Amino acid sequence: MRIIGLDVGTKTIGVAVSDIMGWTAQGITTVKRSDPDSDVIEIKKLIEEFEAEQVMIGLPLNMNGSAGPSVDMVRQFGDQLEAEISIPIVYRDERMSTMAAERYLLEGDVSRKKRKKVIDKMAAVFVLQGYLDYLANNGGSDQL
Repeated sequence: MRIIGLDVGTKTIGVAVSDIMGWTAQGITTVKRSDPDSDVIEIKKLIEEFEAEQVMIGLPLNMNGSAGPSVDMVRQFGDQLEAEISIPIVYRDERMSTMAAERYLLEGDVSRKKRKKVIDKMAAVFVLQGYLDYLANNGGSDQL
């Protein structure tokens, strides 16, 4: 089952996709946000292009696990996307994903300018890979 992973921010949406077996995540693009309707149209196109059967959206929880304004913004986007597609959406904790992506890129000696261009896509990869690993270790069930 192919899954699209989203790291939804205020300025961009990092997008990753799993392989057809659901084993690995690859970054595919970063969508620059314009307005909610256009953003949903862009993500819907990617869902169709990659024939995804599920969408995983990272939730930017606070470090103590509480939900702040960013979570509300992400859920609002998810609700709007859900109204336009016919596949399920799941939410996963994305705490530390951007820091992990930043560390990974630093270790790879990627310049600051290049890191800025790919960080959201890489964060989506990290969150989606974590979800894929979770599914693999729990018999494919996404029940927490």
